[in-house]
Amino acid sequence: QVQLVESGGGLVQPGGSLRLSCAASGFTLDDYAIGWFRQAPGKEREGVSCIDQGDGATYYRDSVKGRFTISRDNAKNTVYLQMNSLKPEDTAVYYCAASGPPHIATVQHACTTLPHGYFEFWGRGTLVTVSS
Repeated sequence: QVQLVESGGGLVQPGGSLRLSCAASGFTLDDYAIGWFRQAPGKEREGVSCIDQGDGATYYRDSVKGRFTISRDNAKNTVYLQMNSLKPEDTAVYYCAASGPPHIATVQHACTTLPHGYFEFWGRGTLVTVSS
């Protein structure tokens, strides 16, 4: 059974850090591009960061560049999102998602094109709250 499970969310103060994990089962993660998305109440889902399945090319939305880092550990079949210097605007439910072949879009295009249809498998999300 294909499954993605996010963990690592929680309450953190502005300026703090969290590391989110996305554990994959039922498929080999390294055959898939992986994306982190987020959705705040009343707002549309947005791509945060994605990493492709081949050369490891990455995409970050402008608002998180320099603060967030996406990485993968194929041995653990897990993708991470390290989030530093967190801001209240980062508060959202964070989802990881997987995009299988054919990989006809660039990682940026796949990560930013609504409704994010390139990603066929989705986790249930983990809540990140950045607040004093």
